[in-house]
Formats: sequence, structure tokens, C-alpha cells
Amino acid sequence: MVRKQQVGQLAVVTMICITTMTATDTKREFKYNVGPKAAISINNEYGPVSVKPSTSNQVVIDATLHSDKVEVDNTQNGNRIELRSHLLTGATPENGQVEYEVLVPADASVTVRSTTGTLRAEQLHGDLAMEGDSAQVEIRDISRSHVHVKTLNGPITLTNIQYGHVEVTSVGGNITLNGVSGPYVEVTSTTGKIRYDGDFGIGGEYKMTSHTGDIDATIPAEASVDVTARSVRGDVQNDFPLAPKSHSSFIPVPGRSLVGTAGKAASSVLLRTFSGKIRLKKR
Repeated sequence: MVRKQQVGQLAVVTMICITTMTATDTKREFKYNVGPKAAISINNEYGPVSVKPSTSNQVVIDATLHSDKVEVDNTQNGNRIELRSHLLTGATPENGQVEYEVLVPADASVTVRSTTGTLRAEQLHGDLAMEGDSAQVEIRDISRSHVHVKTLNGPITLTNIQYGHVEVTSVGGNITLNGVSGPYVEVTSTTGKIRYDGDFGIGGEYKMTSHTGDIDATIPAEASVDVTARSVRGDVQNDFPLAPKSHSSFIPVPGRSLVGTAGKAASSVLLRTFSGKIRLKKR
């Protein structure tokens, strides 16, 4: 009998907790009509932001507020829209969270900032900027746009970025690029690892730099590249067939640096680290 009472009490407590948690959530929806190449800015102190393309000239934003310690300020000035999570007295990283689900015209320029929470964007071709501290950043299926990403320790993953001008920076987060190509791709990390899996495109300039993190680049046998790889104190390993260059700006040191070309050497590739390892691999 006692055990049944305890189970019943536990069930009541559980139901109360779920009801309370649901009651504290507030959903708000914002809709804006915009013209071509609108500019959308979202500044979220805590919580995730997801951006996807809409099927119209409307910007639709669904915001879920997890307490009454935060509110959403929103403004529209012509073709520019700005939303900001406004923390109130007593706000914490837990109760100050807002979850944003955002639909924008595919040609819109989007800027997103968040301290924590996952930042996602996909299937856009306007300029895209994402910035966070520990926030994880995931961007996929972007074409013909400028992509700028910056984090302190949050990991960054870019997938299927075509014909892009890409600049990625992280202090301690790992950076992964899958199928990323364009006229200019620059990746910088202080302590995080950099991983590239792709073909380095045609006619692009690729720079990947880390201070203490490793750099791994995996490319297909038919890649057309002009490669320079250097590590001051780390190892440089290569199992990709490169033809030696007749002229170089420095004398390669076996195990520490390499220079060489493959195919028509259409893209320039620079891999550089101070004490990390560099690995160039054939897929």
C-alpha cells in the first residue's frame, strides 16, 4: 500500500513539473513582407537559431521564450529586419533562452549571433554571417554567397558550400568542411582541428591555418591543386601523388613541409600550422 502511494505521489510531482515547464514557454510569431535581398539580423543571447528558405517574399520567425525573464524586441526599417532577445532582471543562461525558427527569402542576407545554442542555416544564396561563443554552427547547401563564421570554442561544420567566398575562424572549436569550394576559402583556428574533405574546386584560393591544431585534407585523385604545406614543429604527412615544383619560395624540409602540384594546378592550397600535424590524403 505504501509503495502504491509513493508511486502515485511521484506521478503527481512529474505531471506538475511537466505542466509548469510547458506553462512557462511562450510562443511568438513575427511576419514581415520584404523586397529582394532583404537584410535580417537576429541577436540571441542564449538559445538556438535555425534559418531556412521560405517560398515567398515573407520573413516568418517563430520564437519560443522559455520564461518571463526574456522578451523579443523586433523592428523593421524598409528592407531591414532586426530581432533581439532582451534579457530582463533575473535572467540566467537557462531561463533567458529563446529558440528561433526562421524562414527567409533565399536571396536574403542573414546575420545571426548567439552565445550558446546551435546555429543552423541551409539552402540559401544570400550573404550569411554567424557568430557565437560556445555555440555550435552547422551550415549546409549554400551557393554563390559570402559565408562568414566566427566562434570562440563552438565547433563549426560546413557542408556542400558551392561557389562561395568563405571565411571561418574559431579559437578552440574544431572546424569541418565537407564539399566546400569557391574562389576564396580561408579557415583559421588557434587550437582546434581543421578537417577538409572535398576537391578544392577549380581556380580557387584555399588557406587553412592553425597554431597547435592538426589539419587533415582528403581530396580525390583527380584534384587539380598547387599545394604548399608547412609545420614549424609538427609533422607533415602526405600520401597524395604530387609532382615536384621547379621553383618554391622556400626549401622544403622532409617531414616538416612539402610543395607540389597535381593535375593542372588550378587551385592554390596553403596548409600551415605551428606545432600541429598536417596530413594530405587521397580519397
